[in-house]
Amino acid sequence: MTKKSLLALAAGALLFSGACDPALAQQASPPVPLRVTYNDRPNMGGGFIEFLFSGGQSGSAPRYQQRNGLPPMDPQQYGREPDDAVEAARPGMDPKFEKQVVEYHGKEGPGTLVIDTPNKFLYLVQGGGQALRYGIGVGRQGFTWSGVKTISAKKEWPAWTPPPEMLQRRPDLPRHMEGGPENPLGARAMYLGSTLYRIHGSNEPWTIGTNVSSGCIRMRNEDVIDLYGRVNVGTRVIVL
Repeated sequence: MTKKSLLALAAGALLFSGACDPALAQQASPPVPLRVTYNDRPNMGGGFIEFLFSGGQSGSAPRYQQRNGLPPMDPQQYGREPDDAVEAARPGMDPKFEKQVVEYHGKEGPGTLVIDTPNKFLYLVQGGGQALRYGIGVGRQGFTWSGVKTISAKKEWPAWTPPPEMLQRRPDLPRHMEGGPENPLGARAMYLGSTLYRIHGSNEPWTIGTNVSSGCIRMRNEDVIDLYGRVNVGTRVIVL
């Protein structure tokens, strides 16, 4: 092979390798893997796909800690921050459960409280064939009861200590909760005899007119405040 041919072959080899042009040499080198952060790929998911797009390394920390391979449960209704959209979607209370004066021809004397569990009304007998009627929420199936009691105590913004049998059903509940707007007992409570049952307010007014409680009689806060000011300790309470 002639000297001229050897020179031509050497030049071709250099040109092919890119050694004569830094730009060509940069193109010929293997690409550097592009790291994409976790937040830059919200639709890619995790696991193997994340592994591929992170150069073989896991991305940034996940946005929640997993437990037993599952994301944490949604917050319980108890203690959850109010959601305006959810609250707006709550069904309105039937107007018949608003406080109103109605005819009443029962045999009970004025000042007696009569709780009509099936129809979800509480009557404060006024006399003269009239009563103040309030809408109430009553016990769920298996938790309703009947009898005659007296109001043994009255408390404003009562604290709440769930009884052991309730904690067995709902172990997520707090062991004690001081009174306040978030307390399930609401603004007022009137205790019935020596039982755990109460006539009390509620921070869930949309439940009035339903079977919802564990045996207590619940009212809207504005209604229980009104009733609280009209009855005394010793008032007779008839639960039907």
